[in-house]
Order: sequence, then structure tokens, then C-alpha cells
Amino acid sequence: MLPNTGKLAGCTLFITGGSRGIGKAIALKAARDGANIVIAAKTASPHPKLPGTIYTAAQEVEAAGGKALACVVDIRDEQQIGEAVEKAVSKFGGIDVLVNNASAISLTGTLETPMKKVDLMLGVNLRGTYLTSKLVIPHLLKSHNPHILNLAPPLNLNPVWFKNHTAYTMAKYGMSMCVLGMAEEFKGQIAVNALWPRTAIQTAAMDMLGGDGIGKQCRTADIMADAAYAVLSQPKDYTGQFLVDEDVLKKEGIRDFDPYAVQKGHPLLPDFFLDEAPDYLVEKMEEHGATPAFKPPSSSSSAPPSAGGPIESTFEVIKGVINEDVVKSTQGIYQFDLSGITRDYLGEHAGVWFLDLKSGAGSVGHGEPSVKADVIMKMDSSDFSKMFAGKLKPTMAFMSGKLRIKGDMTMAIKLEKLMGRMNKAKL
Repeated sequence: MLPNTGKLAGCTLFITGGSRGIGKAIALKAARDGANIVIAAKTASPHPKLPGTIYTAAQEVEAAGGKALACVVDIRDEQQIGEAVEKAVSKFGGIDVLVNNASAISLTGTLETPMKKVDLMLGVNLRGTYLTSKLVIPHLLKSHNPHILNLAPPLNLNPVWFKNHTAYTMAKYGMSMCVLGMAEEFKGQIAVNALWPRTAIQTAAMDMLGGDGIGKQCRTADIMADAAYAVLSQPKDYTGQFLVDEDVLKKEGIRDFDPYAVQKGHPLLPDFFLDEAPDYLVEKMEEHGATPAFKPPSSSSSAPPSAGGPIESTFEVIKGVINEDVVKSTQGIYQFDLSGITRDYLGEHAGVWFLDLKSGAGSVGHGEPSVKADVIMKMDSSDFSKMFAGKLKPTMAFMSGKLRIKGDMTMAIKLEKLMGRMNKAKL
């Protein structure tokens, strides 16, 4: 863990989305130096599913040794941002650091993403980051060591990071482009950088996306807080960098990253957009039974399937292991939209299949279920077989972009129990 040095003592940080998760972790790290923290977020009253409010976060900041100002802010609203900025300047005398942390996410394809969600992601991630920066910059220019830090990824144009969630990638890259442009525009005046995690970070949002089982594959938000602290401690000529948390901390002398793991020794889930060393990622992910989305198919993968086809074989095994107990514990109907391999390769078994674990002793079949599915899972046929063979976990498939889910996310987690039974059946 990175120790505090006191370099942010007396500095004022304006943090969007600072009521929970990574934003709050950065706030608490700076507060231990005695920094002033502006918590600019929407959550003024308790959320039914997400912990914390701007006021509870402010209390934690002050308990950690800092001073806090809680502001109700929807960063799509120019007036609300402007009022929060003026309150910050009035209370603390200026602003030294802006952390653009607020973000919206929907990992869905073009046809599955309502325009309401597209507008939300573009409004929060891109417009909100640009607008907040625009209103804070005049005050940053008066600081002796001003910084803007965007929680945004490096601009990676590998199509794999677009194909399954184009709208999200465009919106998130909007934050990255703000770094690219503003770093050059304000070079020598304000340090403008981006920070991104090497692995998935456990947050309430991550739990909602990946389910209860995702946490043990993550690091805590403390690693991002420590990395942000290191970046914000640099002089203002340290600018225009697209940084990864682990790399930043290695330069600070950190060699042991186990303290940041939610579950020490457990395989970690790589985050999006980082395939600058694909061979290394392939090696590490395959060590833990994952299949990287960006790995090119091997020349040996075109061998013909066994008689009956792999999908039919998979469902035959599923049919053999489901029973009333499985149905009782699952209570869900799954629809699998399988694609990616030619019809000739799969015989007549490509397309849509269903798994009914809601009635009787359960059933499987080719085609859509007779009643509406609780969850629709879209993926490549070969990855479907790997998933039910225990070689690819649903959460890993989802996070690596190999699986798209529409409907009840918890049902995807429940599938892992069924996979355990199938592994015993030696699929």
C-alpha cells in the first residue's frame, strides 16, 4: 500500500461521483493528508440498492482528517455544476484538483441499447466530463499545482472493445479524448491525465453487473486511490499520460499487490480496453480457465466436430443432470442465442436454444421457450460449449465481452452451480 506523504495537505479536490466506489476511495486517501474534498454527486438520500450518500461520504472524509463539502450535482446539469464550483471556491478559496470519476455504463449491443441509455452514457461520461472541466478550469489556472484526472481508459482502437458495447466505448473514450485535447491545450498550466485499472475493481456497480460472485476476482478501490494519489502528487508538467494503476504504483516502489486483492491469491479479472500485450494477457487468462476475447483462433480450431455437433452434445448432458432440485434452486428460464460458427459446422443446431429450470423437472430444446425467458444470453457457440464444460465462467465471459446478457443478471451466476454438476458428469 502507498503511504501518505502530506503532499495534498490543504489542497481542494472536486470529485464527481464521489459518494461511493473509486471516487470515495480517492477522497478518503486525500483526506488523510488533510485535504479539502468536494463530494459532487447525485445521491442525497439512500439508494435502495447502492450504499452511501454525499453526506455519509462527507462524514467519512472528515473522520479521515479532511474537510468536506457535499454538493448535490447531476453533472449533465450546467447550473448544478456551476453552483457547486462556486460553493467550493467560496468555502475553500479555490480548487486545485478535479477528478472526473462519475460514469454511466451499459454493456449492451447496438440493437439492445435504448437511446435513453445512449443519451445517459454520452451525457454523463463525455458531456459531463467536458462540462465539469470547462467550469473548473478557470479556478485551476489560479492554483500552484493544478491537476485534472479522468477515470478513463487509453484510446485503444482494437475493434474487440467496440463490437459488444459500442455506445459505452464511445462514451468512455469521450473522457479519454478530453485528456488528449486538454492536456495539449493547457500544457504548462494544468496537468491533465487519465487513470485506468489493470484489473476489475470491486464496487457496487461491479456487483450489479457481475453478481455476487464477481467480487473475489477483483481488487479493492484502494489501488486506484493510491495510484491517483501518486499522480496528483506530481508537478503540473506531468501531463498527457494514459496511466494504469499497477504501472503507476510500480514506479512508486510497490511490489506486493496482494493487499489490494479482495481475496488474496484468487485469479483477477482483467479490465476492459487493455490489450497492449495480448500474448501476456492470453497466457495469464488461460492459466485461470478464461478465454480472452481478443485471442485469434488457432489453425487447429477448424477440425470437424464429433457426430451430433457440440451444441447438441452439450444440451444432452444438461438434460441428463437437471432435476427437480436444480429447478427448485434456480427458478429461471434461459434463452441462448448462439452464433459465430457456420451452419455447416454445427449441422442443424445453431441459433436459439432454451433451458427451462422453472417448472417440473426442467427441460431443454431447440428454439425459443414457450414462455418469456428470464434471461437471454448471446454468445459464440464454441464459447457456450466451453462455458458449460467449466472452462469459461459466465462472469469472465461477460467481462471479456464474449457474453451479452439481457434480463436477470443473477440467473447467469446461478448457472455456475449447474456447471459444477456437468463437470462431474464429465462433459
